[in-house]
Amino acid sequence: MDHTFLFQQPPPLYIRALPPITLLFLTYLCFSEIIGKHLQYSKFWNVDSQSKSNQIKLSSKTGMLLLYGPAFVAGVASFGLFPYGGLRFLLLKSALTIHFFKRILEVLFVHKFSGGMVLGSAILISGSYFSLAASLIYVQHLTEGLPEPSIDLKYLGVVIFLVGISGNFYHHYLLSKLREKGDKGYKLPKGGLFNLVLCPHYLFEIVAFWGIFFVSQTALSLSCAIGVALYLAGRSFVTRKWYLSKFENFPREVKALVPFVF
Repeated sequence: MDHTFLFQQPPPLYIRALPPITLLFLTYLCFSEIIGKHLQYSKFWNVDSQSKSNQIKLSSKTGMLLLYGPAFVAGVASFGLFPYGGLRFLLLKSALTIHFFKRILEVLFVHKFSGGMVLGSAILISGSYFSLAASLIYVQHLTEGLPEPSIDLKYLGVVIFLVGISGNFYHHYLLSKLREKGDKGYKLPKGGLFNLVLCPHYLFEIVAFWGIFFVSQTALSLSCAIGVALYLAGRSFVTRKWYLSKFENFPREVKALVPFVF
């Protein structure tokens, strides 16, 4: 088989099982969102709160730091655990570390929070991010010595990744400007791509993960990119439904995720 744009999968069976397991898990989360079984953070943090009154609840800032902290530590640790490996490996480690470091900085200095987060959801998401980051790094390490894909996408991947994190940050910044200090209410977002889609920050998050795939070019990173796109598509779909139910003046021509399409 000619692996034109993917590395050949390393031989351990559990490594070969990671891509389909990752894709199935993220697809499950997508459909869970659509049918109303939300991960409880952001505007869905207290969904079905009566039946979950015995669950531990965190502040949004604490929960978000728990989400991204372990994955950031995994990225930083990878530079010490795997100090060598070539340019592609360096780019992948850097992209993952920068991605989660950016999210931590946003939690500390950009976001303005309105609710909380259920501890169970925080642990699930945190563990998923950590496992994703650590697995992507380890699988990339295992590709050392294998033939490079005949189509090299890593430089294009860097560009796509930078577009993704820049667009994601910009729209997070616009969201933060909607609220004055102490304001915990929701408002219709505006500016940037918010005039076309409700969740452009999710759209650029997807772009960033596709950039990571292009840098990595492993089956696992491809599964992650597809799975993140599916999950965030489901999350944006139910977010738009929520806004439609809360705001009578919500512009129905504004799509959920992809301008003019979805």
